[in-house]
Amino acid sequence: MAAPTLGLRALNRATLARQLLLERTTVDPPSAVDTVVGLQAQVPAVPYLALHARLEAFDPAQLAAPLEARELVRAPLLRATVHLMSARDCRALRPLLQPVLARTFAGTAWSRMLAGTDIAAVLASGRTLVAEHPLTRAELGPLLTERHPGLDPEALAMAFSYLEPLVQVTPRGSWGRSGRAALTTYDSWLGPGAVPPARAEELVLRYLRAYGPASVKDVQTWSGLTRLREVAAGLGGLRRYRSPAGAELLDVPDALLPDPDTPAPPRFMPEYDNALLGYADRSRVVGPGDHVLLQGGPGGHTGTLLVDGFVAATWAVRRDAGRATLQIRPSAPIRPQAMDAVTDEGSRLLAFVAPDEEHDIAIVP
Repeated sequence: MAAPTLGLRALNRATLARQLLLERTTVDPPSAVDTVVGLQAQVPAVPYLALHARLEAFDPAQLAAPLEARELVRAPLLRATVHLMSARDCRALRPLLQPVLARTFAGTAWSRMLAGTDIAAVLASGRTLVAEHPLTRAELGPLLTERHPGLDPEALAMAFSYLEPLVQVTPRGSWGRSGRAALTTYDSWLGPGAVPPARAEELVLRYLRAYGPASVKDVQTWSGLTRLREVAAGLGGLRRYRSPAGAELLDVPDALLPDPDTPAPPRFMPEYDNALLGYADRSRVVGPGDHVLLQGGPGGHTGTLLVDGFVAATWAVRRDAGRATLQIRPSAPIRPQAMDAVTDEGSRLLAFVAPDEEHDIAIVP
């Protein structure tokens, strides 16, 4: 029997439900981070904005506390980008994702500058240095050059940061505090510990629970891994569907598939959120329009707005003389009857990011 086809709204509502965006939940932040298999964290404030969109009555201290207690960590993982994950996931996933980081580094000019270098010796030197105290790349590079004369300090620091399992230490990533992007090893920050490496099959299943139904290409885009078609083919008991474009979609058998007509409230998403970027085919969340998905900004106070589940605008919070203005720039038509809900959600966002300032909301043409 032919696999059933799922429309874009069905896929959209499935994504929103599994990403905790269809309705806010009361789970604790570490559980939410595990549910969505990590949060983008290149910009330190982004995980807080991501959880504000997902959790009811979210207090930033609820995330800062497990981060400072080292139960959650910020580390280069999926797609070689910094993600916030549990300490256990960080240890388990790094061996599986190491080829992604190695491949990414191999494609850089820094790698070419170090051709013929004994990289193992460089990594050993780096481990010794960051074990003494965490160092930024800028601090680490000259120290590595002292031990490996004649080599470019930036290239040495970048090689170490891509090829050695590292975490970014607090206070960077703690709400309301600033900190250098200082690095140290897993063992130095988390203590020695053995966690069984995750298998590719496990990662595919976790992705499907958090993002499915989805294609093999979607899993590869999200993780950075390649050659997952054989892995997926070996998994038994999966549901199979077709996308509107005819691509095969896989899913775990007990996952949420909400009614496509389920109302989807507006959500102000932070920059680089995986709910939007974690697919090869983003049409389930990105419809027609002049959208900018990779917009970055200072402090993480910028991103995209979902209306009826789909990207409809970019947003940014601008501050001036004690007043915070939420600027909404539509990139697709927003129905007038949706604007009250958008304004209410915008007020909630402003109360979160600028609790002590006067608030305005402006629609920017």
